[in-house]
Amino acid sequence: MGRDLSTHVYRSTASTHASRRGLGLSAIVLTCVNLLLASVAQAQQPAPAAAPSVTIPNFWNPRARGERVDAPQTGRAVRFMTDDEFPPLHFAGPDGAPTGFSVELARAVCERLAISCTVQARRFDTLLDALNDKQGDVVAAAMPLTPALRARFLATRPYFRWPARFAVRNGGSLPVPSAAALADRSVGAVEGSAHEAYLKAFFPKAVRKTFPDLTTAEGALKRGEVEYLFADGLNLALWFNGQDSEACCAFVGGDYLENRYFGEGIGFVTRTEDAALSRALDDALQRVWDDGKYAELYLRFFPVSPF
Repeated sequence: MGRDLSTHVYRSTASTHASRRGLGLSAIVLTCVNLLLASVAQAQQPAPAAAPSVTIPNFWNPRARGERVDAPQTGRAVRFMTDDEFPPLHFAGPDGAPTGFSVELARAVCERLAISCTVQARRFDTLLDALNDKQGDVVAAAMPLTPALRARFLATRPYFRWPARFAVRNGGSLPVPSAAALADRSVGAVEGSAHEAYLKAFFPKAVRKTFPDLTTAEGALKRGEVEYLFADGLNLALWFNGQDSEACCAFVGGDYLENRYFGEGIGFVTRTEDAALSRALDDALQRVWDDGKYAELYLRFFPVSPF
């Protein structure tokens, strides 16, 4: 199963924000164990060269580059905190140590800054409190960047976002999604999700069919009960690459990244008094992108790109 973070993002922006354990983990669909093990194994191998068909997102503005920012010297290792239950962003590797895209990106950033870092795993719902209590220095996890979070902490620019995507069955001839093309066509979505709300707002003539969770919606698409499925691109990509889909389906059209519905994404989170560290992390993320390390890590952990 997978986890759909966008339900939490949409509801949070519409009302009050709660922790992901309270809302996000109950709304996000987890990937299956076999896919986790495959991701772990792949993450340990050297990254292949980027194939032309793989879309690697770019969240950095080349015109925003400035002078190199060094990390503040504290005389001790910078302590990153994550959790180990959200593949492929962060999970326990074969040896039990934290790994995943967010974790390895944090290690790459530390290397660029030439600083010593540690990574420790904690329960997701304790991460921000632990950061506030100075039990760690940086949160490197799928923590949605929301106004409530920014009121308490600093965050870098996003290094990952949650694209919404349309999926269809392979072998068909359905048109690329647009408001006109989807008129009177059946489109599946998870009930109460950001994706259902987005369909209502921007594809009003589509025939919406809602499902209680993403697994049920994916099954409906696979069986041909709906023509399209509109859902979280990350979970769909993991489903395409897993055994349950039986290679039935694929993306069609582009990605949708509207902040109000799908959130700002995730970044490294620090305390407000650690502004110098936050700026250094931001600069290092830019350099990790520039030198190709971001692309290498992305290809390790996302065999099918959600973008």
